[in-house]
Amino acid sequence: MDFLSRIADWFAATNLHDQILNVEVVPLFTNPYFIIPFSILILYMLYKQNWRDLIILAICIAVWWASGTPYMNSLIVNGEIQIGKVLPVIFGGAAVVGFLIYLLFGRSD
Repeated sequence: MDFLSRIADWFAATNLHDQILNVEVVPLFTNPYFIIPFSILILYMLYKQNWRDLIILAICIAVWWASGTPYMNSLIVNGEIQIGKVLPVIFGGAAVVGFLIYLLFGRSD
């Protein structure tokens, strides 16, 4: 448990959660120091026809985008979880995790 508490302390000290929440998308994708290596990575994956990793990257970007939508902000109202809104997120997340498990462990290339 000491190991987990050190990880939690490090996570809190780096303010990583706040940094992820406060990412500005437009400046990020117009910054050449991000977009050029990101584009090179995408083009390399296309060249190598590495479809599995491209799909995983697309899923990560889609989850990051979806986490900032107004729908996600409306899941908790006045400190109470809205079950009717949370259930689709849970089932969608389970489907995405199942698909990722299939991509990583179920298929052989």
